[in-house]
Amino acid sequence: MQSAMQSPIKKILVGLLGLILILLLAGIFVLLDARPVLAQTKTINYTNTDLRDRDFSHQDLVGAVFAAAEMRRANFEGSNLENAMFTKGVLLEANLSKANLAGALVDQVTLDGANLTDTIFTDAIMIRTRFFDADITGADFSDAIIDRYQVSLLCERAEGVNSVTGVSTKDSLDCRS
Repeated sequence: MQSAMQSPIKKILVGLLGLILILLLAGIFVLLDARPVLAQTKTINYTNTDLRDRDFSHQDLVGAVFAAAEMRRANFEGSNLENAMFTKGVLLEANLSKANLAGALVDQVTLDGANLTDTIFTDAIMIRTRFFDADITGADFSDAIIDRYQVSLLCERAEGVNSVTGVSTKDSLDCRS
C-alpha cells in the first residue's frame, strides 16, 4: 500500500522539480539576453524643437532625431547625419551641402530652397518630401526612396557629380535623358 502511495507523490515531486528547472533556465536565459543597447545611449534627440538658424556644421550626428523640428536656415554643412531621422521636419533654406544622410529617414520633410550640393542621400527614405527650388548639384540619391513626382521634378534640374561617391546626380535619380 505504501509503494502505491509513493508513486503519485513521486510523480508530483518529479513534475515540480522539472517545472522549477524550466523556470530557472528561462530566467537565466532572460538575464543573459538583457544586455544594454549601447547605440541608444548616445542618441541626440531634437524632436519638436525650434532649431531655426542653428549651426550644426561639421558635426557627428549619426542617428540623431530631428522629428517635427523647425530648422529653417539651419546649417548642417559637412555633417555626418547617417541614419538620422528628420520626419516631418522643416528645412526651408537650410544648408546641407556636403552632408552625409546615407540611410536617413527624411520623410514628409520640406527642403524648399535648401542647399543640397554634394549631399549624400544614398539609401535614404524620402517619401512625401519636397525639394522645390533646392540646389541639388552633385547630390547622390542612389537607392533612395523618393516619390516619382519629386524624382521627375529633380531630374529636370539634376546636374553635377558627387565629389565623394563619384556618382552623377542624374544617374543616382535614374533620370532618362
